[in-house]
Amino acid sequence: MKLHLQNNFITELPADPNEINTPRQVEQAFYSYVLPKIPSNPSLIHASKEIANAIGLSLEDILSTDFLNVFSGSAVYPETKPFALCYAGHQFGNWAGQLGDGRAINLTEVVHDNKTYTLQLKGAGPTPYSRTADGFAVLRSSIREYLCAEAMHYLGVPTTRSLSLMLSGDQVLRDILYNGNPAYEKGAIVCRVAPSFIRFGSFELFSSRKDYVNLKLLTDFTIKHHFPHIQGEGVGKYLDFFHEVTQTTLNMIVHWQRVGFVHGVMNTDNMSIHGITIDYGPYGWLEDYNSNWTPNTTDRQHKRYRFGNQPEIALWNLYQLANALYPLIQDAKPLETILDAFSTDYEKEYLNMMQNKLGFQIKKEEDAFLIENLIQLLEHAETDMTIFFRNLCTVTKADNATTAFNTIKDAFYNEKDLNETILKEWHDWFEKYTIRINEETLSDSERKVQMNAVNPKYVLRNYIAQLCIDDADKGEYSLLNELFEMLKNPYDEQPNFQKWFAKRPDWARDKVGCSMLSCSS
Repeated sequence: MKLHLQNNFITELPADPNEINTPRQVEQAFYSYVLPKIPSNPSLIHASKEIANAIGLSLEDILSTDFLNVFSGSAVYPETKPFALCYAGHQFGNWAGQLGDGRAINLTEVVHDNKTYTLQLKGAGPTPYSRTADGFAVLRSSIREYLCAEAMHYLGVPTTRSLSLMLSGDQVLRDILYNGNPAYEKGAIVCRVAPSFIRFGSFELFSSRKDYVNLKLLTDFTIKHHFPHIQGEGVGKYLDFFHEVTQTTLNMIVHWQRVGFVHGVMNTDNMSIHGITIDYGPYGWLEDYNSNWTPNTTDRQHKRYRFGNQPEIALWNLYQLANALYPLIQDAKPLETILDAFSTDYEKEYLNMMQNKLGFQIKKEEDAFLIENLIQLLEHAETDMTIFFRNLCTVTKADNATTAFNTIKDAFYNEKDLNETILKEWHDWFEKYTIRINEETLSDSERKVQMNAVNPKYVLRNYIAQLCIDDADKGEYSLLNELFEMLKNPYDEQPNFQKWFAKRPDWARDKVGCSMLSCSS
């Protein structure tokens, strides 16, 4: 197994001089060297051939002992020095100070086909940033992360990727609901892959400590290696960088809203400067369209990270990044101009995205009202988001309102909940919708193709992930393999997987893992 190494991060940025692995405050350093804890009996559950190939590894490499040893943390790859990142952040709107990689260890940077990747193990043991935690991860959360990152990629959502999923052979103690009932679970390790794992909180750390030398060092490093097209100097360079992070973050959020993904814990330390989804913890997919839903038990009361609030939180987090970068810019006005544009740009991009979901190629002013009206209707009674939008493409120009309504009624969880008033509102909406699609130049079949390209048929529903976890707990991985293949083509019909195009079953409505999860999952 041969990796082409490029250790820019640890070569160009200062390390924590203390190499003792105990929780502590780390000053004037970007990372701490730390070795993964050697697992007792590691075994490979699954690996992505595509990601292995992206970093220059073959199927033969995946099946090798070297692969098992390096990506379980049993052995350190030659000429590398694993490390944990130091960063800070705002958690649930409150300043939390130093956080850092509490259960993530970066193995190395690699280069393949002129692209740079950072390889990171999640669940490979404690680091100086673990605080009171053990640094390990359990099988259920590892499966959720492993599958979801790949599912998101194939949905067209910017994300980290997954290389491998391993069992450690060790037991890990977890209190799944934070209610005083801890239990032992199987330990697991995921190898995550990204351009880097630099976060908003990386900049917040140095800014909060008034360590402007290292703040500048980090920003210059990030631009040089990850935004090399930014060629300016001085203040202009930093503003261009912030503007680009703002735009890629906006793009990511529009995609989240398009597919019904709820991150669940949008703290600033969980926001990537690459505009990619990172840190799959208590995430969830909207089953019924409910803008107030959050999958995070910790957020149950205030619902800060609910589905409908994700654009606002992204902007709030960008404000914190702007505050962190301010010492390099020394002028609030250009930062405010970039931030002010976010809401306007988001509204425009969101409208465009929703027009595409509804099959509108010609953009009309009245579309905004039709969309707003639809969102209200979707919330009136439990309506499965994925099934509704997928089936909407079968409405034809010749349909009357009743026929059109019948094409989507399978999406309702309880059709009997639709009283006469709501039914009339739905029929009124479909009357307007059929008039609207008749104004389109595309034929019904052409519009269907266009809609099916943005409205997925298959998403990683929470109950599906839970069924996979239940099987894996018994050592059965055929469902994991099946889901991995299905999620590669979420927009295709895939008749073999039709059973997964289904509403959440009643048993999953309130089941732990299917409805809500805790941050420590």
